[in-house]
Amino acid sequence: MDSSTLYSLMAPPDLTDCRRILCIQPHPDDNEVGMGGTIAALAEKGCEVHYLTVTNGDLGSGDGLLSHAEIARVRSQELEAAGRSLGATVFHQLPHGDGTLEHIPALAAEIAEIIRTIQPDTVFCPDPWLPYEAHYDHIVTGRAAAQAFLSSGLPLYPRGTRTQPWQPKAIGFYLTAEPNTVIDITRFFDRKFAAMALHSSQFSEDTLALYSLYFKKKGLELAEGKDFELGEGLKVLSPLHLHCFVDAGQV
Repeated sequence: MDSSTLYSLMAPPDLTDCRRILCIQPHPDDNEVGMGGTIAALAEKGCEVHYLTVTNGDLGSGDGLLSHAEIARVRSQELEAAGRSLGATVFHQLPHGDGTLEHIPALAAEIAEIIRTIQPDTVFCPDPWLPYEAHYDHIVTGRAAAQAFLSSGLPLYPRGTRTQPWQPKAIGFYLTAEPNTVIDITRFFDRKFAAMALHSSQFSEDTLALYSLYFKKKGLELAEGKDFELGEGLKVLSPLHLHCFVDAGQV
């Protein structure tokens, strides 16, 4: 081995040849907010896009007259409409209530079974190590997705499984403060926000306008020095980076 081998170890995995991806979100709108432009860009290239939603989002309403079941029903409809508008075609749902996530290993086992069943080459989830992230559903989902990603290639994981092992090549953390990969979403920025607008129970026109300004500014910053106008940032790591690798923050 030579220095080029070490260089490749310290480089993030390449996402350009993704053929099937699993986009994991704690709530029904997180994929659009965190990586909506990336989803649309990959789908246009022929990538098969799966969504996995961990909770039903049944706390996500300012209307105190709606029941949890009514909120969950509305959000489920919004979830599929928004996902399909970006190119997602398959939707998986775990049976957890909004704000109830606690046990990382148990959730990791559930996510691993889906990874092993659909066999994506790349998994995406929110960055659970985002500084000041206060929503525990995001922290638990991101940590559980990372554990599932790392362990789904083991023959006997999770315990009692009847699925075949599968090791995705990469995990991409969205809503990250430490991106190492920038996806060109110049042509897909408006589609990202059109998809977000389909979550009408969550975003008012004023909120969407504010977010549009913010994400446009971030997109310009991420694309600085590149040959495109707007970017979306991800922290992309390989299985080797997620266990006993002290320089993962430098990848």
